[in-house]
Amino acid sequence: MMRPALTVARYTLLEALRNRLLWLVLILMAGAVAVSGFLNELALTESRQLQAALLGAVLRLAAVFLVATFVVTSMAREASDKGLELLMALPLPRAVYLAGKLAGFGALALLPALLFGVLGLFFAPPAQAALWACSLLCECWIVAAFSVLCMLTLHQVLPALAAAFAFYLLARVIGTLQLLGHGASTVQSASQHALNAGIDGLALLLPHLDQFTRSDWLVYHSGSAADLAAIATQTALYVALLAAAALFDLHRKAI
Repeated sequence: MMRPALTVARYTLLEALRNRLLWLVLILMAGAVAVSGFLNELALTESRQLQAALLGAVLRLAAVFLVATFVVTSMAREASDKGLELLMALPLPRAVYLAGKLAGFGALALLPALLFGVLGLFFAPPAQAALWACSLLCECWIVAAFSVLCMLTLHQVLPALAAAFAFYLLARVIGTLQLLGHGASTVQSASQHALNAGIDGLALLLPHLDQFTRSDWLVYHSGSAADLAAIATQTALYVALLAAAALFDLHRKAI
């Protein structure tokens, strides 16, 4: 069953390359460098650190946007072309199809992670730039897996993209919401306690993407192997959970 999954992954990756995704990544790289360079000229102090922080933040958002958008639009195009029905008509388990799609999208995420990681070498030592790139890859994998789940569940491009970006934004700010909720006051009302409990429960369900791909690794070179281990653990856990949820949804569909 490995060969059919690799075939699905290969054609998924080929679709991205034929859609000029590489050129879009390169254009985004050039734009991010130009904007950060312009702001670098405006800064009075610590201009290089400011440029590294801004470049890291812009490239991170660009990578996530590209991956989520391509995953959703690719699956929507496949559904409209009846490609999914054709694949399901073959003697091919649905788990193999899903594994192939996830592998293809995961290979696609290597493209922005590697190219954007090369830019990080201009601001940080190779170990820190590699840590930043690996973390960006893990972040894109989680977003890709959630986007697949959204498309299988919602079927429409706009709701799936909205759900994927809402998930990403909430996962980015959940740590901040916890800090604000617990540090607001020592005396809290029952409604505040309930709100904090809800935020804590949500934090248990969401990946803490605020710990991923941090710009201070490029600025202050503060990343460590422990950071990478924590990120890899979260990535493996959430990708597996999202893949299981997507497989359950795929199996209950009458295609």
